[in-house]
Amino acid sequence: MRALLPRAIAADLSPAVLAAAPVAVACGFPSPAQDYYDGPLDLTDMLIADAAATFVVRASGDSMTAAGISDGDELLVDRSLRPRSGDVVVAVLDGELTLKRLEVTPHGVILRAENAEHPDIAVAELSELAIWGVATYCLHHLR
Repeated sequence: MRALLPRAIAADLSPAVLAAAPVAVACGFPSPAQDYYDGPLDLTDMLIADAAATFVVRASGDSMTAAGISDGDELLVDRSLRPRSGDVVVAVLDGELTLKRLEVTPHGVILRAENAEHPDIAVAELSELAIWGVATYCLHHLR
């Protein structure tokens, strides 16, 4: 597996303001709220709670595809969040970075793959495990 390389988001990050479409785009039946427009969107404000603790990490491999994370996707990872069971995390296991779903059980910690072709990792008692950060958003490439 190739290493995940985090890139810092500057604490003085300028807002990423984008123009919003004047209508919502229906994915099924047209919406009765179609005429509602709230103005431009600030992606920095929407996606980043703590700029000093948020990093961009590029996913490598296909072990998390069932979680909607594909090879090459970028993830926003917040190091200030306390990891909880069920979170997708960047973990450092015995010095190696990996992206997995954290599961804390009465019998120990499991780093779950979200692809049946990849095994889960049961963290051995003598292993060194550190949760580097919690993934909050996936920027999934559509093209």
